[in-house]
Amino acid sequence: MAKYLLKRIGFIIVSLFFIVTITFLLMQAAPGGPFTSERQLPPEIEQQLNEQYGLDDPLHVQYVDYLTDISTWDFGPSFKYPAQSVNDIINRSFPYSLVLGAEAIFIALSIGVLLGVFAALKHNKFGDYTAMVIAVLGISVPNFIMAAVLQYVFAMQMDALPVARFDSFAHTILPAVALATTPLAFIARLMRSSMLEVLGSDYIKTAKSKGLSDRVVTYKHALRNAIMPVVSYLGPLVVAILTGSFVIEKIFAIPGLGNEFVQSITNRDYTVIMGTTVFFSVLLLISILIVDLIYGLIDPRIKVASKGGSK
Repeated sequence: MAKYLLKRIGFIIVSLFFIVTITFLLMQAAPGGPFTSERQLPPEIEQQLNEQYGLDDPLHVQYVDYLTDISTWDFGPSFKYPAQSVNDIINRSFPYSLVLGAEAIFIALSIGVLLGVFAALKHNKFGDYTAMVIAVLGISVPNFIMAAVLQYVFAMQMDALPVARFDSFAHTILPAVALATTPLAFIARLMRSSMLEVLGSDYIKTAKSKGLSDRVVTYKHALRNAIMPVVSYLGPLVVAILTGSFVIEKIFAIPGLGNEFVQSITNRDYTVIMGTTVFFSVLLLISILIVDLIYGLIDPRIKVASKGGSK
C-alpha cells in the first residue's frame, strides 16, 4: 500500500508540474496584460506596476519564481485586488464551493442510484420508462438552463426558495439541484445498465433458488456489485461538479471559487486564474486517488498494491 501511494503521489506531482507549466505559458501567450483595461494607464504607471510584480523580468525568471512560490503553496498577489493574495481569495471563497459541491454530489449519488435501481427492478415497465425519460432530460438540458428554470418556477412563481445568494441552507437547494442534474441522470443510466447485468448473473439466480427474498438478493448481493461502475464515475463526477460550479455560482451570485475564477478571467487577473487552476487540479487529482482507494476497499477482488504494483 505504501509503495502504491508513493507511486501515485509521484504521478500527481508530475501532473501538477505539467499543469503549472502549461497554465503559465498560456497566460504569457494571452493577448494584452493584467493591467490592460478600457482606460489606458499612463506608460510610466504601467511600467512601475510591471516592475513591482516582476512582469518585466525575463520569461524563464518569472517561470522559476512562480514554480518556487507554488512549491511553498504561495500563489502570489492578486493583480486586481492588491490588498489580497490569491491564497486569501481561495480561503475565503472555497468553503462556499465546498458546501455546494458536497450537496450536489450527495443529491446526484443518492437519487441517481435510487432511480437506476428502481428502473432496473421495473425493467420494461412504466417505472423504467419514466425513470429513463427523467434521465434523458437530465442529460439533455444544460445546467445553466436548468438553473434558470428552477429559479423561475420555485423562486419567482412559487416563491418557495430564494432566487440567489448563499446566506442559509435554503439558498443552497436550487444551485445544488441545478449542479447535480446532469451527473444524477448519468448515474441513473449507469446504475440501471449495471444492475440489469448483475441481476442476470448466475450467482443471483443461485441466491434466488435458495429461497432468499427479493429484498435480500437485491440489496445484499446485487447492489454491491452493480454499484462498482458508479464508484468509478466518482472521479469524473468531481470534474463535472467543479466545472459546472463556474456557471452555477455566477448565475446564483454565489461568492464561491468558481465565481472568482470567472471574474478573474474578466479582470485579466492572471495570478488568480493560475492559482485557481492549480488548486482545482490538486482537488481533482486527489479525488481520483481517493476513488481508486475506495474502489479497492469496496471490491476485495481488486488489490491496490501487490508485488508487481497495482492491479
